Amino acid sequence: MLALFHLSPVLLVTAMLVVLRRPPVHAAMAGTVLVMVLWFAGAADAWRLGSMLAAAQDTAVLFASTAFVIVPGLVFVIFIERMGVNLALSQWVRSLGLGRGDQVVFIVLGLAPLLEAMTGFGVSLIATVPLLLSLFERRVALRIALTGMAIMPWGTLGLASVIGASLVHLDASALASTSALTSAPVFLALSATALFLAGVRNMREWLALGAFWLLFAGVLYGASRWLGPEVAGVAAGLVTAAAVLAAGLWRLHRNDSGSGAVQWPRQAWPYLVLIVCIVGLKVLWTTTSWPDHWVVQGAQVTWKPLASPGLALVLVLIWLRFYTRNTQRDTAHEANLPAALLARAKRPLLTIFFFLAMSQMMVKAGFLAGLMQLLAGLSPTAATSLVAVFGALSGYMTGSNVGGNAIFMPAIAMLPESSRLLLAAVQNSAAGHAALGSLSVVMLILGLAKTHAKEEGELVRFGFMLVCLNTALVALGAAWLSGWFG
Repeated sequence: MLALFHLSPVLLVTAMLVVLRRPPVHAAMAGTVLVMVLWFAGAADAWRLGSMLAAAQDTAVLFASTAFVIVPGLVFVIFIERMGVNLALSQWVRSLGLGRGDQVVFIVLGLAPLLEAMTGFGVSLIATVPLLLSLFERRVALRIALTGMAIMPWGTLGLASVIGASLVHLDASALASTSALTSAPVFLALSATALFLAGVRNMREWLALGAFWLLFAGVLYGASRWLGPEVAGVAAGLVTAAAVLAAGLWRLHRNDSGSGAVQWPRQAWPYLVLIVCIVGLKVLWTTTSWPDHWVVQGAQVTWKPLASPGLALVLVLIWLRFYTRNTQRDTAHEANLPAALLARAKRPLLTIFFFLAMSQMMVKAGFLAGLMQLLAGLSPTAATSLVAVFGALSGYMTGSNVGGNAIFMPAIAMLPESSRLLLAAVQNSAAGHAALGSLSVVMLILGLAKTHAKEEGELVRFGFMLVCLNTALVALGAAWLSGWFG
């Protein structure tokens, strides 16, 4: 009962979002205020100035590490939209002449995860929604778009895994690679759902899906473990897309129906530059100790700005700035950039800031001690199932993997080390898949497709069904892994 009382800020956030349908930023602010009121009123540990300062310090460090990726990431999104990069990608995929099954797998296990892992913020939908609408019947296209979106919880260069690892005091590569295993059933189920929605019934294409799923999950796990979460999603999407494309075009040429050599669209060069920059910096980080020269220290968390993927985004933006100045000379666009950035960044940054503040105060005031005791007293299967539900709830509420991790990761950090990694991975996976099927993502799809009220209701219900399915699959994968970890 006490644990439920201590979780009342989370319950308030849930009620505001699900029942009252308030914006996430309003819910985050209300949850933060309630934590402060309860703490001052003596509902948890005694209020101390030192504890409040520690919460403020850790919130500031975590928010800075998040904003350093999100802000340049959004500027990158604005640049590629103005350059027509995603439109060129859509037209390129449409011109390849791939079969129906190859098109679906190329998009949901290749192109969509690749673009989302590089940028986040639903940018992949800008390319995939128009493309899918041109390839499939409208109702099917919208569902495949949402299904493909919910596959990849490694958005924004693995930011949520990095932040989650710092909150739970684990190595980011270990958390990301374990999350790849807990998410593996989701990758298979959602890609199979997309194939079924597209009306693919050929056994060869279903067997090919199994092979591409193994490739995607294997590359994601390997890259997460040995290269880090920053490049893992990019590598998995890129390798899988290349494999699907190579296999599909080989079949076309074998049947004498190929259309010649396939060239990557020139307008998409910013993505290639970003990949090269990310990989180059990652190699530099692993071969030198230069990120250690600048360490921002909080009370319990640390951040190395020179090791942040935000640095790669900043370098690419500098290049893009000079490129657009020399080629477009569009002063109107340059003048509108700050306003466009503010419009896009204000809500997500404020929402994440207040969720981080709420979670850090809950940790420092002892609000999460009851939840930790509850989890510690459960069997491994029951604990992983409960964390999967909490993780999905947090991701669906906030519409953000980072925001979801901010709420419940601190409680997992208090658990014994033997169970911490698996439960943190369950939280990371469940929050990520739920966030990408949340109302904010559905609304983005609806806006891009210019839908009507009936379609809106159908897609919201379909998205919620995907979230429930993903949560059950993450719990199932974790239950299987618990024996291995045990």
